[in-house]
Amino acid sequence: MSSEISSPVFGGIEGGGTKFVCAVGTGPGDIRAQTRFPTTTPEETIECAIHFFQEQEKIHGRLAAIGFGSFGPIDPRPASVTFGHILLTPKPGWSMADVLGPLRQAFNLPMGFDLDVNAAALAEGRWGAGQGCDPLMYITIGTGIGAGVLIHGELIHGLLHPEAGHLPLPQDRTRDPFPGNCPFHGNCFEGLAAGPAIEKRWGQKAETLAPEHPAWELEAHYIALALCSYIYTLAPQRIILGGGVSQQPQVLRMVREKVPALLNGYIQSPHILERIDEYIVYPGLGNQAGVLGALALAEQAWRGAAQ
Repeated sequence: MSSEISSPVFGGIEGGGTKFVCAVGTGPGDIRAQTRFPTTTPEETIECAIHFFQEQEKIHGRLAAIGFGSFGPIDPRPASVTFGHILLTPKPGWSMADVLGPLRQAFNLPMGFDLDVNAAALAEGRWGAGQGCDPLMYITIGTGIGAGVLIHGELIHGLLHPEAGHLPLPQDRTRDPFPGNCPFHGNCFEGLAAGPAIEKRWGQKAETLAPEHPAWELEAHYIALALCSYIYTLAPQRIILGGGVSQQPQVLRMVREKVPALLNGYIQSPHILERIDEYIVYPGLGNQAGVLGALALAEQAWRGAAQ
């Protein structure tokens, strides 16, 4: 096919600590190809993504841009010498890995690069459960915990990007003597409530725990504490809970009960007092939020390059 772009088609990468998901398309109604593969070494994993896009270009023509939503922490600052790198991470072999550089070498295209949960927030705000909500907060609770925040349709960035998963939480050591699982902070939100922390505390993976297991009440307690802090500081109009751990129905129910109780009447908003079931919700895009967000990052980069 011709290498000219008649109408823009984008590539998207959702780079997780366990698996990568790559797609070609333009949005929820137009995913032309998708694949997933395990996250192994940086070199091997990025090469799999490059090969996928090269094969798809033979079918769909030249891509307009590629968006990459990566597990973090990352450097999203284009002017930085470590732009496109994973920074210090507990994942072996990935600290300071340049994950965007090989893609830029393989494809002379605009590239969007951001945190995976930021990409998911972008997609949910555009196409999913966050439409019309400003500010919007998307939180993923799985292997790790992260959060993306949209204000006026723009993702929050600053020194790097928000690291809301490492929020310190009050811990009752009598009730929960677990020291925490975060290698940097011990008993931060991620250290107490992410999937690996649940497994280490209870001796089995979260997905194997029965719905009535006491782990879930404790999990809901920590999630609710964190959400209250985000409500106080960011005042989001909606909070979306993604990630495998938070998808337990009993967890969402308990979180919705605990948040108003912990706020104790201080936030006088009908979102909290009357419509909590519409305020704390699951993703509208399901497990596609991340890769769709990567496509949205690609479109942003394409439009930016055209200006």
